[in-house]
Amino acid sequence: MKHIYKTVALGMALLPMAAWAQDDADYNDSLANKVNVAFRTVDKSDLMGGVSSVNMVELTHKNYTTYSLDHMDSYVGGFNNQLWNMGDALVIVDGVPRDANNVLPTEIEQITFLKSASAVVLYGSRAAKGAILITTKRGHNDGLKISVRGNASLYVPKSYPKYLGSSDYMSLYNEALTNDGKPTVYNNDDIYSYSLGDNPYRYPSLNFFSKDYLSKTYQRYDGTAEFSGGGKFAHFYANIGLMHTNDLLNFGEGKKNGTTRLNIRGNIDLLLNDWITGYINANATFYDARSDRSDYWAQSAKVTPTSQNPLIPLIPIDFVSGDNATLQKMIANSNYIVDGKYLLGGTQSMQTNPFAAMYVAGWTKSTSRQMQFDMGVNFNLNQVLQGLTFKTKFAVDYATSYNTTLSNDYSTYEVQWDQNRFNGINSLTKYGTDKRSGNPIADGTIYKQTILVQGQFDYARSFGLHNVNATLLGHGYQRSLSGEYHRISNVNLGLDLNYNYNKTYYADLSMAAIHSAKLAPGHRDAVSPVMSLAWRLSNEKFMQGTKSWLTDLKLNASYGLINEDLDIEKYYMYDNMFTATGTWWGWSESANSLQTSDSQQGVNKNLNFIKRKEFRVGLDANLWNGLITLNANFFDIKTNGLIISPEATFPSYFKTSWPVSSFLANINYNNQSRTGLDFTVNAHKKFGELDLQAGVTGMVYSCKNTKYSENVAYDWLKNEGARIDALRGYQCLGFMTEKDVVRDAAGKITGYASGIAVINNNAQPGDLKYKDQNGDGVIDGKDQVILGHWTPDFNLGFNFTANYKRFTLFMGVTGNFGGSAVKNNSYEWVYGASKYSDVVLGRWTPETAATATYPRLTTQGGDLNFVTSDFWTYKTDAVRLNKVQITYDLPSSLFKGSFVHSLSVYVYGSDLLTIAKERKYMETNVGTAPQCRSYNLGLKVNF
Repeated sequence: MKHIYKTVALGMALLPMAAWAQDDADYNDSLANKVNVAFRTVDKSDLMGGVSSVNMVELTHKNYTTYSLDHMDSYVGGFNNQLWNMGDALVIVDGVPRDANNVLPTEIEQITFLKSASAVVLYGSRAAKGAILITTKRGHNDGLKISVRGNASLYVPKSYPKYLGSSDYMSLYNEALTNDGKPTVYNNDDIYSYSLGDNPYRYPSLNFFSKDYLSKTYQRYDGTAEFSGGGKFAHFYANIGLMHTNDLLNFGEGKKNGTTRLNIRGNIDLLLNDWITGYINANATFYDARSDRSDYWAQSAKVTPTSQNPLIPLIPIDFVSGDNATLQKMIANSNYIVDGKYLLGGTQSMQTNPFAAMYVAGWTKSTSRQMQFDMGVNFNLNQVLQGLTFKTKFAVDYATSYNTTLSNDYSTYEVQWDQNRFNGINSLTKYGTDKRSGNPIADGTIYKQTILVQGQFDYARSFGLHNVNATLLGHGYQRSLSGEYHRISNVNLGLDLNYNYNKTYYADLSMAAIHSAKLAPGHRDAVSPVMSLAWRLSNEKFMQGTKSWLTDLKLNASYGLINEDLDIEKYYMYDNMFTATGTWWGWSESANSLQTSDSQQGVNKNLNFIKRKEFRVGLDANLWNGLITLNANFFDIKTNGLIISPEATFPSYFKTSWPVSSFLANINYNNQSRTGLDFTVNAHKKFGELDLQAGVTGMVYSCKNTKYSENVAYDWLKNEGARIDALRGYQCLGFMTEKDVVRDAAGKITGYASGIAVINNNAQPGDLKYKDQNGDGVIDGKDQVILGHWTPDFNLGFNFTANYKRFTLFMGVTGNFGGSAVKNNSYEWVYGASKYSDVVLGRWTPETAATATYPRLTTQGGDLNFVTSDFWTYKTDAVRLNKVQITYDLPSSLFKGSFVHSLSVYVYGSDLLTIAKERKYMETNVGTAPQCRSYNLGLKVNF
């Protein structure tokens, strides 16, 4: 197809005018070979490195998902929810900073991951940690097309925490009291009665995860309709979707929990005349989530199965003596009788509780509304200068959310059991007052507004074998957030100069002039330049002998500097800061006292931008005419001038704890280094009707602090030279034994054996002991060493597609290796009055000293055992089977002569399998709703 240099807007991109006459084949070819990058679209073969893209139209057909960035690490090397582990990337949807979770995969045409400095510099400071460009679908010149999709998903919990029942809890709590030298509180008769389990009201054993309270599964339903089309002068696209999700909770208000989302997206492209085009994009999202007010999941990790005064969620009315007029009157006066049979249970210490709250405390409805609008006009200025275009963009987004709450007060009742009747209640103690709230109350209103303005000149022309591209742009947006005085702003000028000779030798200079109000006047402006070079070796004569197997080979490299203020935490960090009201001072000889204004921060008007200095080398290769393609990037990123308060380098009197005051000025000081290698390898081969595709992605990563402000006594405490994400803690030497303590004649511990250091003098056999790194006889912060690091050294992704006739099989896998974490949630760290999980069954006792896997039980604090040490660390190494989907495209002959063009049916499973040593811990949520596997049946019809 012959291209003429007239242009039409496609999101941020300018497409050739011939796109108005594109058919499906041209459109699919464009998706495969064109990539949206910063402020323009380029041929994939001309990318300068540090850029990856995903064709979402193709991917969604074989891998339906409900989140735009779902498991993208299976397709993109260097992405693991961050780009090159730099932090949160800037997400840009159709050229405007927006949230990735407000655009669905069915709405998206392409996602581009801009990792390198050369790829993001034109966006200025806000993209210093990378950018993700999401380009939505648009209409084409192919008549009216309608596509309808429906899905039904079933979510199955992977696991629930395993807590001990009442009898085991009572026995072990008694043991903990004995360990602490305290009297027990549960007698053997009560423990026996609880163990029988024949009277769950008198001897309750609360299980939050019982089928009485939770369903086995919950469901999600969604439907999407897409409309597109166009002719000579206009194209349009619209997407309307509706989704509803319910909940696992199956009692009280929990049965009504659910989330409903309605989204409407549309756009129009207009050909106004032969040199002016325009477009309008709009999106509206309506989101409502209804939830109970019980805080059920959080309480499931706190409320013990029983206690000295056990909580009975529901009290049967028929257990109350009908002859007791006082109790019958109390029942009659209650506003809340559950199912006509139960009073709400409570205790003096739990007068409100999650079970009662679930039934009668009311509900909260969270409402969110997002409106997004952007438009642009594009001018072809060939009459002024051949190859010159100008385009403008204006956008305004507004999002608001608020809560509507119906809150009821309620009474609970504590029972006194009749000793002469097995199920008899002879007394009720009432706590609280029944009071229904008549009307819901709206509160918690927050809003977010984004306004963007942009204009740019583009120049693209070829002079024989010399190809020249240039962009000069002005780009700025401002975001207002409720409760924030200062708006988030990003304003910059951009210049990109690109040249290539015969698509063999490439040179690109990109730079941005940025401005930040977070710095003092005179230091608010900076220029960020990045230079890139590339060489297509496969075009060289000396490579001609490799053409049979080496289709394409290109080396590229870049070096540059991005000035950024993302890591400048607040405004006015350069200026003096004083409290309006500070410390009160008085004198004994006077009744008067004065209140001072205290310094909180010194002044440093020379505070400057943080610098991202990056060197990158890349490789792109195509072997055997597309059988194998390879993209790889080595990156070395220096982040210099991170802002600190220099407490380690100034005398201590510059900062005081009383009065709370500091004269220290913030300075640019700390430096960090991140190095790594990302890669993406894809293979594609057909064997007759069998079409196979496979891709492997990954990233090898390392980081360290190259400069760090600190003043430490020992080398092992130094952050300088250590990993940025170092995990520090104590080195555990096992359990203390009798050999480690000294007792007096009465058996009381009076000291510790030589060489044994402790955190405090409450340590005893069964507690953890730690290595005294500095030999001072005390375990404290000076003895903490590096135990590992949080971030994996290696991330791996794999995707596989097999298509045979009308069947398509897709599989996605991810893995990570080399990272560490700490088992430090309430399920693992059990002490005091905590709820007992099954991990305590491996507790230390004198009898199990040789086989124990858990410290002795205690009702005291956790400062002896429940601190970060290598006893609690674990490797996060894991391989995850994230997705398996089978799609069947029905024969088109079935629909010949009908209004239906095609129909596809698919089934999939998500989050199916995790292979990891610590899989049980990693898949068990504590205090929140469980992780789930999902199974989906879907249908797509094209008209």
